[in-house]
Amino acid sequence: MAAVHTLRLMVRTLWVLFVFALLALLPVAEASHRIFPDLQSLEAVDAKHVDDKLRTGFHFQPPKHWINDPNGVMYYKGVYHLFYQYNPKAAVWGNIVWAHAVSTDLVDWVMLEPAIYPTGPFDENGCWSGSATVLPDGTPVIMYTGIDVDGRQVQNVAYPKDLSDPYLREWVKPDYNPVIAPDAGVNATAFRDPTTAWQGPDGVWRLVIGTKDNHRGFAALYRSRDFKRWAPARRALHSGDTGMWECPDFYPVTSPGVDGRMKQKHVLKVSLDLTRFEYYTFGEYDHAADTYVPDAALADGNDGLRYDYGNFYASKTFLDPAKHRRVLWGWANESDSTAADVRKGWAGVHAIPRKVWLAPDGKQLMQWPVAEIESLRGKHVNVTDTLVKGGGNYFEVTGLATPAQADVEASFQVMDLDKAEPFDPAWLGADAQTVCAARGADAKGGVGPFGLWVLASDELKERTAVFFRVFKRDDADGAGNKHVVLMCNDPSRSSYAEHLYKPTFAGFIDVDIAATGKIPLRTLIDHSVVESFGGHGKTAILSRVYPTKAVGDKARLFVFNNGESDVKVTNLNAYDMGSAKIRTET
Repeated sequence: MAAVHTLRLMVRTLWVLFVFALLALLPVAEASHRIFPDLQSLEAVDAKHVDDKLRTGFHFQPPKHWINDPNGVMYYKGVYHLFYQYNPKAAVWGNIVWAHAVSTDLVDWVMLEPAIYPTGPFDENGCWSGSATVLPDGTPVIMYTGIDVDGRQVQNVAYPKDLSDPYLREWVKPDYNPVIAPDAGVNATAFRDPTTAWQGPDGVWRLVIGTKDNHRGFAALYRSRDFKRWAPARRALHSGDTGMWECPDFYPVTSPGVDGRMKQKHVLKVSLDLTRFEYYTFGEYDHAADTYVPDAALADGNDGLRYDYGNFYASKTFLDPAKHRRVLWGWANESDSTAADVRKGWAGVHAIPRKVWLAPDGKQLMQWPVAEIESLRGKHVNVTDTLVKGGGNYFEVTGLATPAQADVEASFQVMDLDKAEPFDPAWLGADAQTVCAARGADAKGGVGPFGLWVLASDELKERTAVFFRVFKRDDADGAGNKHVVLMCNDPSRSSYAEHLYKPTFAGFIDVDIAATGKIPLRTLIDHSVVESFGGHGKTAILSRVYPTKAVGDKARLFVFNNGESDVKVTNLNAYDMGSAKIRTET
C-alpha cells in the first residue's frame, strides 16, 4: 500500500503542476481574473462577421463575446430567468456585467439588456457572481459580489424596479450596499459568490459565501432577519483543505429510497479554484445548530463526487416551482487559445440545463438533460440488436442530416465479461482521468473500449471517442470480483487544429454490469460540445472540441469496439437536433 500511496501522490502532484502550467497558456476564468488590456475595446474584437462554424446550435450562448458563470437563475411569473457573467465588449474576460436572458421553456431565449453593471463605489470595479432568492411575498432579490473602490470583494443586493414586469428588465441597487463586507481576518480578495438564501424555522435568513484562509477553503455562513443587515455565524458551514472554494451551492434534495421511503439530504457543492473542477458532498443539515455534516463515505475535494468529470464549472442550481424539480446550470470554457477566441468573436457556453436528484440508493446525485430539450428532436434513426465484434470493428450510423448537431441514446450489452482486464492495483485511489489517460480509446482491451466516435471525418483521422471500458478486481483488494466500469471522453484525435487543450476526461460509473450486462449512454453533440451521460445519469462528462474536417454536414457518427469481447448495440436512437432560437429583444 505504501507504493500505491506514493503513486497517488505523484499522480496528483503532476496533475496540479500540469493544471498550473495550462492556466498560464489558456484563457483563464473568473477565478484568476486574467485581463487582456489590449483586447478590451469593442473595435479590437468586433469583426464584421462572427465565425459561426463551430458555434453551438442548442446550447445557450449569446451571439458574441465572452460568457462565464450562470448567475441568479430563477422562475418568476411564468418566465425562466438566466443571468450570467458577460463581457459586452470582447471575447475575453473583462468588463464583467450581469447579462440577462428569459425563456418560457429553457430552450428558446430572449436576450435583454444587462441587468446589473458597475454603478457605485460598492461595485465600481466589477459585478461578479451571485444568486437569486425569491422572498416569501414573491419579490425576487439578487445577491452578488461587487469589487469596491478599494478592490475588496463585498456582497450587494439588487431588487426589481417593476414587479409587474415578468421579464424583470430593470434592477435597482439600494444605497445601503454593501450588505456584507469582509470582517477583520477575512481574505478580502477571496470572498465571493453568495448562494441562494434560505429561511430557517426561526425566520432567520442564511446564505453561504466562498472564501479561503491560506490553503483551506470555507463555506462561510451568514445570517440576517431582514435581508439588509447580515452577520457571520460563529463557525463556517463547512471547510476543506483544498484551496479557494468558489461558487458554493447549498440546497436540499429528496429521493424515494429503495425501501420506498422519502429521503432528504442537503448538498454542498464547491468549485475549486486550484483544479478548476467542482466537487460535492451531501449529508445532514441541522437548522437549529447551523451545522452540516457530510455522509461518512463522502470526501471533500479530489476524492469526492463531481457533477461532471469534464469541462464544467461555476455551476448553479435553482428550484423550479413550475415542474417541481431542481435544475442545474454549468459553464464550459473554451479549450482553444485566446487568439482563436478573439478571431471567432465568442467564448464560452453553458451546458444543457439538467434535472438533478438524489439516487434511490442514496449514494450520489443523478442528472439528466431537462425534458424540454427533446422538443428540438427531428429526423430519427434507429439501430437494434446489432453485434459489433471485437478486435477493432465499427459501423457508421447513417441517415441523419448532420451528426454535428444530434442527440444519441444507446444501450450496449457486453457479451463476454470473462475477458475483462484486471484492475491495476496501482490505480486504487487514483482518479478515473488517470486510468483513462493510461487506457485511451485506441488502446486495445478486453471488454472495451467500446462506444461512439462522434464528430468524425470521412477518413476517421478526426474523431472524438465517448466510450466505456470494463475491468475486474481481484479478491485481494477486498472488493471480491466486482467489476469497475470506466466512462471516458477522449478528444485526443478530435482536431487537426493546433494550440488546443485536448484532455481525456473520465469518471467511474456505479453500475452492476454483471447483473445487467448493459450500459446505457446518452450523448448530445453540438458542433464544439460533446456532452455525455452514462448509466442513466450517474456519470456526466462534457468536452469542448474543435474539428477542422468534421464540421457541419461533413461530420459522421460511428459505433466502435476496440475490445476482445463482442458488444451488442441492443438499441440506439439518434436524432437530428434543431437549433434553439436565441434572439435579442426589439
